[in-house]
Amino acid sequence: MKDQIAQIHIACKQHIGQPATPIVRDGDRVKKGQLIASCQGFGANVHSSIDGTVTTVSEAGVSIKPDAIQPLEYVKIKETNDHLEAIKEAGIVGAGGAGFPAYVKFETDLQGGCVIVNGAECEPTLLHNIQVLEEEPENIIRGLKYIMEMTNAAKGTIAIKPKHKVALINLAKAIKNIETEETKETKETKETKETIGRIEIKYLPDNYPAGDERVVVREVLGVELEVGQLPLAVGAIVTNVETVKRVREAIDLRKPVITKDITVGGRLKDTLGMRGKVFLEQPIGMPASYYIAQCGGYVLPVGEIVLGGPFTGIKDEEDSWLTKTTGGIFAAMPFPVAEYQFGILACECGATIERMRDMVAQMGGTVVSETLCKRMVEHGGRFRCEKPGECPGQTETALQLFRQGAEAIITSACEN
Repeated sequence: MKDQIAQIHIACKQHIGQPATPIVRDGDRVKKGQLIASCQGFGANVHSSIDGTVTTVSEAGVSIKPDAIQPLEYVKIKETNDHLEAIKEAGIVGAGGAGFPAYVKFETDLQGGCVIVNGAECEPTLLHNIQVLEEEPENIIRGLKYIMEMTNAAKGTIAIKPKHKVALINLAKAIKNIETEETKETKETKETKETIGRIEIKYLPDNYPAGDERVVVREVLGVELEVGQLPLAVGAIVTNVETVKRVREAIDLRKPVITKDITVGGRLKDTLGMRGKVFLEQPIGMPASYYIAQCGGYVLPVGEIVLGGPFTGIKDEEDSWLTKTTGGIFAAMPFPVAEYQFGILACECGATIERMRDMVAQMGGTVVSETLCKRMVEHGGRFRCEKPGECPGQTETALQLFRQGAEAIITSACEN
């Protein structure tokens, strides 16, 4: 642990559902992997990512002062042959989105359906999932196989863009090697011939938002989900690359979720002009400022700090902390001075109306009109896109905003 890290902060709510309840007190000594906040009902366990001393405990989270020397070993979750129980004990949540508890998602019977690993990583700058596919393809395949077994899936698919050639080659080799191992282990019994070889690679379009769950299902299965319809409706589950990686670790290594893979980019000295710098296996609870320093600090001028991808990430501060769902840290350009009257054209594919209002305010502009993409429909108290990734064209909508007094338009519509 670097000297400049005085403490880390591990949030009790890093997932959809109820926050975990702290089970440690101020002054307690904790070890890496130790349970520090337990799941109550629909939620996820939270573990310490370091050895250290608890300095503050609140409903929001646990702060820990790191020991000067950090061990490689960690406290393992309890022994179990039940894969779902291991996933729950490890506190695994969806690493690429809102943090849905994985044990709930995988506690289903797909009745011969399909588990899809979403390897799109279509937000600019983000690269860590692709690097994992390049460097750890066997682990992803094994994790996928575990999920297929748990959900009674007949097929597993890794969805990826064809431009990621190294990842594609390494995945194909890993699939072949694992299938060969399984065949040898069972001496090519009839049963094995019928069950192996169920993992395939499918291509996604190289556009934004190719990683949207409904886009992935459409491209992989050829099925257009209705607004609000989950992949389960067509016998599928979609899961993130890192989530699959954590499943493999929980089952094979009895490792709780104590680290996160991230990409750091933007106006930083070591990433300027590059696509982003990947940091794998980083302790959860580390401050964003640490990674900004690791990338050489800011290139001035600099604007917002965005956590997540540049398109859908949220504005935050450099003293924010890594969680199980943090995908990236991005130092943005300052907003230009644009004292215009703005129209806002909102779509589900990008920033929210609230986020775009804030952008306009930071530019010194005024919002005079707002509207939604014509493919947006209301569902469950929010507006959703009928066909994400397939823009219907916005000329008519833009003209409407101009007629309402807009001098400029800010939009969150998709790339197409």
